[in-house]
Amino acid sequence: MTDTMFRVLVVEDDQDLRDVLRALLEAESYRVVEAETAARALIEARSNKPDVVLVDLGLPDRDGQTVIREIREFASVPIIVLSARAMESDKVSALDGGADDYVMKPFSSTELLARVRAALRRSVRSVEHTEKLRFGDLTINLGTREAEDADGPVHFTPTEYRLLVCLARGQGLVVTQDQIIREVWGPDRVSDTRGLRSYVKMLREKIEPDPARPIHLVTEVGVGYRLIGSRDRV
Repeated sequence: MTDTMFRVLVVEDDQDLRDVLRALLEAESYRVVEAETAARALIEARSNKPDVVLVDLGLPDRDGQTVIREIREFASVPIIVLSARAMESDKVSALDGGADDYVMKPFSSTELLARVRAALRRSVRSVEHTEKLRFGDLTINLGTREAEDADGPVHFTPTEYRLLVCLARGQGLVVTQDQIIREVWGPDRVSDTRGLRSYVKMLREKIEPDPARPIHLVTEVGVGYRLIGSRDRV
């Protein structure tokens, strides 16, 4: 798997700059989602579950600081501010409000891409207790999002991967259905247990030796799911 697994939400009201950012990020194989207002940014953050957010502070409907605070209410995604505001108070306020980094406009493409890569690396390492999961002959490197079994590489969709990570955080404990749905799809989908079951079935097809008799992704009836596998740090 490659960086196409990573989705970047660009929150910027300047169309020309959005076009530049899209071209820059897509050239590095990131998937790009755009929003030109704070209201749209919150919708996209909930529905698309980006891996990193780039946000301008000067949005037409609300200040970008509000976007940061509201995203922090439902997601731990890395947030990088892109702003022409040079006041130290603006930087401190953004970082205290939940942003992970602050990049001044104008910025170089190499610097921005380096900041994005660093944010993604920190995010992956901070949420994973280990970097490798093993299920029989299947090995999944959570740091690189690469998976391989005896027959070669195994592909996980972005949603399957988010589900896997959510369960892996449980360290073999039960994760409730509501917890999983809230983290993988967002609070607006908390009643979508059918969708969850569908993705659990697809994930079992990839990690279980016999999906009909799961031993790694186990159902805890009426509660949720438990992920059981061996772990290695790398």
